[in-house]
Amino acid sequence: MTLRNGLDSLLRPEDSVLVLIDHQPYQLANVNSHDPQAVVNNTTALAKMAKAFNVPTILTSVIADRGGLLFKQLTDVFPDQEVIDRTFINTWQDKVVVDAVKATGRKQLIIAGLWTEVCVAMPAIQAAGEGWDVTVVTDASGGVSVEAHQVAIQRMVAAGVNMLTWAAVGSEWQRDWARLDTAALLPDILIEHFGGSGIAYMWEQQLLNTPVGAAG
Repeated sequence: MTLRNGLDSLLRPEDSVLVLIDHQPYQLANVNSHDPQAVVNNTTALAKMAKAFNVPTILTSVIADRGGLLFKQLTDVFPDQEVIDRTFINTWQDKVVVDAVKATGRKQLIIAGLWTEVCVAMPAIQAAGEGWDVTVVTDASGGVSVEAHQVAIQRMVAAGVNMLTWAAVGSEWQRDWARLDTAALLPDILIEHFGGSGIAYMWEQQLLNTPVGAAG
């Protein structure tokens, strides 16, 4: 297997396309690899990062009339975007989704979804085999058990798929804090979704705006 290393292996926003798969109530109800609320939080944060960096994002569900609509927190990030509803379990066998990805002209394919062992692993492995540069966002995905999630990651890594968390994706997209147009958009995302680091950022801003000698 070709090792993924070197500067060119890092994600670039201008070459990235994000596909969010089956973040629906039916799937979330049996996510046991992560705290379900954390999956909702992380997926929403990933979507907001993609929007901040102008990364095309494709939303897709499977048989939504039975499995439920995509999380409101997610569709609120892209309120005017149509969700592609499928019958294929494997998203990469759905021509509408694949054509939408290809139409972006991007080659760095980023995937997150529920469940990791099924609706993430299938398209990731197929797309990697077809020559796509595939990254899976593990903390915006989830499996029916810790074992299922971990075995799926092992299987995908063996197939040449890259693994990142949502904050790592955003960091690779940003790369340089001198990119002020996007750097200015990140604090709100961190405050809303990045736990202690977001709180620490707000505290830092408070201290910077507190006059010297103010009552403690």
